Formats: sequence, C-alpha cells, structure tokens
Amino acid sequence: MKQMKNAFLIYFLVGFMAFSLPFLSYAQSPILTGAEQFSLYEPLLKGKSVGIVANQTSIMPQSNNKHVVDFLLEKKINLKKVFVPEHGFRGKADAGEKVDNSIDEKTGLPIVSLYGNNKKPTAEQIKDLDIIIFDLQDVGVRFFTYISTMHYIMEAAAENGKEVIIFDRPNPNGDYIAGPVLKKGFESFVGMHPIPVVHGLTVGELAQMVNGEKWLKGGLSCKLTVIPVKNWDHSIAYSLPVKPSPNLPNDLAIRLYPSTCFFEGTVVSLGRGTYFPFQVYGYPDPKFGDFTFTPVSIDGMSKTPPLQDKLCYGRDLRGESLDHHFSLSYLLEAFEKSQMREKFFNNYFNTLAGTDEIKKMMLAGKSAEEIESSWASGLESYKKLRMKYLIYK
Repeated sequence: MKQMKNAFLIYFLVGFMAFSLPFLSYAQSPILTGAEQFSLYEPLLKGKSVGIVANQTSIMPQSNNKHVVDFLLEKKINLKKVFVPEHGFRGKADAGEKVDNSIDEKTGLPIVSLYGNNKKPTAEQIKDLDIIIFDLQDVGVRFFTYISTMHYIMEAAAENGKEVIIFDRPNPNGDYIAGPVLKKGFESFVGMHPIPVVHGLTVGELAQMVNGEKWLKGGLSCKLTVIPVKNWDHSIAYSLPVKPSPNLPNDLAIRLYPSTCFFEGTVVSLGRGTYFPFQVYGYPDPKFGDFTFTPVSIDGMSKTPPLQDKLCYGRDLRGESLDHHFSLSYLLEAFEKSQMREKFFNNYFNTLAGTDEIKKMMLAGKSAEEIESSWASGLESYKKLRMKYLIYK
C-alpha cells in the first residue's frame, strides 16, 4: 500500500511538473520595460546631459515600482530636467487642465510643462541637453495625447541636433488594429498622424514610423534609439501597474477607452465625475437606459465633469470583457435613443474621430457595419505600413 502511495505521489509530481513548466518558464521571464534594462542604455548616457519626459507612469514594475527619475539619479546619470505631458508629473491634473512649470519637491529638478501653450520644447529649454529620454506609458489609442508629446519631442530634437531615446513599454491595446485612419486636414493634438484609432504599436514602434515616414515638420528625422521591452509581444496581455491618466483607473477602462472616448464629442456623459469613467454612458433622460449615475466633482479625477450634478440614465459597461475591441455600437445606440440628430454632436466630434465621415454616415442612418466597412481599405494599407516598423511580432 505504501509503495502504491509512493508511486502515485511520484506520478502526480511528474505530471504536475510537466503541466506547470510552461507557466513556471513564463513566470521566470518577467516583462521588463525599457527603463529596467540599464545595461542597454548606460553607455549611451555616460558623460551626457540628459532630460527626460516622465510622469507617474514612468516606474519600474520589477523594481518595486521605483520611479525612473529616482533610479537614474541613483545611478549618477546627469539628469538636468523633467518634461511633463498632459496631467502633470504626478498625474493628478484633469484632462485639459493647465500644467505649470515647477520644481519637483523630492529631487529638486526643474519641471517643464509640455501641455497648454508650450507643447513643444523650445530651443532654449533643450540647449543644455545632449539626450532626451521619453518614458511614458501609452494605451495604444490615437487620441491619447502622450504620443503627440512624443512627436513634438522628436521634432524639437531633430531641429536642434539632439538625440532621443525611447524607453519602450507594452501596449495594453496592442493586440489588434481598428478604426478609421486619420483623414488629412483633421490633424490636431488628439490626432497628429495618419494612423487608425487603435494603432497596434508601442511608442517605440510608432517613433520609428514617425521618423521613417518623415512625419516631422519639414520631413526631418531625429537621431533615435529605442530600448525595447523584454519578454513581451503584441499577443501578450498587459495589466498596467499604475493609472496612465486620472480617468483610466483600471484595465477595463483602458480596453473600453477607444470605443467610449467618442462620447467626448457628444452631449452624452462617459462617466467623468464617477469612479468608473469610460465604463458607463448616460444622459439626463430616462430613455437612455435603466442604469443611473450622477457626475460630481472629484478632485484628482474630474473637477468639473460634463453634466455635473445631473442624474444621468444610460448603460453600465463594467460587465464587458477584457477581450473588448473597438466598436461604434455604444455610440450608435445612444445616438438612436437620443433622437437629437445634429444636436447629439459637439464641435469636438470630428476632431476626435479624425474624420468627418463617421458623423455624416450616422446622420445618414448607416449601420455600424456599413460605417466600419468604409474605412476597411485604409486600415489594410496601414497594416502593411505597420509591418515595416514592428519590433515585437
């Protein structure tokens, strides 16, 4: 009996090990961001004056979420200043809120805002630098403004003979490509490049595309180095260790963001002023749905949300799957319920969409399938272009 038990135990352990080894192998190969691979970029920074574009997302998950600015200073890198995007260095400013120049209390480094009137570093602001590091966590969506900040960093570097190093990070929406390609004439800070809504690139891959396709002003290109992510590819899901912006609080909000952000261009609330933004939608009219919420001022998330203090009726999307892909279904559903026609939209809609075709087709009564088929050829062309710049297959 004892021998049988021992045999069974050995059989069980062998079987368990055979089953577990792939998972153990995966666990032994943690995803390393560009910032976490110091040996790859230390030689590039030695003896150089360095600036960095950073915020609350610029952390090192495999090093107890140490901030990259603190890490570089510990390593005696000559870090001279920090440039910050929308939402500021600590990520507490609302969308669109003014971000001022300041001094970081912890390090004493000057903080230079790249949001508001000064979206592009001036020659004066970078004259004392040799290299500018870009280390922000993007979410893989055209209208998320961190990639616009990257564009202007590259442009300023190209114009002033500076080098750019991208500390790359995984794209949490990097497993697919969807939406209309931005139409010429609709360029803005929420859409600077002819790429689709969900572009399927990391910031490092997109930077290579911007350089390679000569999208910087005057057809310039900058001296660019990408420090790639290790142990990640576009098929691997990635859960962000910190909110990329105040109103993207969790993985589901990030996955729904490409679809629900379109409500920013309408009279409908997408949940700013709640603790579940981008995961609901609603309007002060019962015909929009049975779910209710009331947007209120929330410091650190949304101080003056649309439809503030008004009871909104709509849909709760918090039960949606993390496999969610970009869809116009929520937008069209709300549009049809509203019966508002043109008044459903605000002046921001076409800018956000990067085209006037979606609005035109909605007003013409087209279905989601008909609208999505209208951008299919542009998407196919983009997919071929994307292949040239992929670092991760």
